[in-house]
Amino acid sequence: MISGRTGDGVGDLQRYLASALPPGPWLFPEDQLSDMPERVIAAEVTREQLFLQLRDELPYGSTVETERWDEKKDDCVRIEQVILVQRPSQRAIVLGEGGQRIKAIGSRARVELERILDRRVHLFLFVKVRENWIEDRERYAALRLDYDV
Repeated sequence: MISGRTGDGVGDLQRYLASALPPGPWLFPEDQLSDMPERVIAAEVTREQLFLQLRDELPYGSTVETERWDEKKDDCVRIEQVILVQRPSQRAIVLGEGGQRIKAIGSRARVELERILDRRVHLFLFVKVRENWIEDRERYAALRLDYDV
C-alpha cells in the first residue's frame, strides 16, 4: 500500500525500484535536476502556480513562456514570462481583482525559482491573449515535442 497524501509506503517503493534497476553510469552530472533548459523549468514553475492559485477557475487553454532571461552581475537573474490565454475573459481571471491574483502567482513562483536556482530571482509576469497559441507549431518544437495536425 502507498499513500501520496501521507507518504506511507513511499520509502518501500523507492527501495524496491532502486533494487530493480540495473547499475549503470551517471548520464548527467549528479547536481543536474533535469535535461530541460532552465528557461523551460522556470516556465513550468510559474505554470504550476497558475494551477495551484486558480484551481476551479483555471483557464485550461493557458500556458507560460519565458520570453527573456538576463543574468545580472550580482549573480541574480531577471526573468520575464508571459502567460498566454485564449480569451480576454481568461486574462481577467489570471490578473484577478486589482492584479492581486497575478501578484500572488508571481510571488510564489519567485520563491520556488530562488530555491531551485539557488540565487536571487526578479520575476516579471505579463498576461496576453493569443487566440490560437495552442496550434502554434514553434511552441511545440521549443518544448522538443512533435506537432501533428
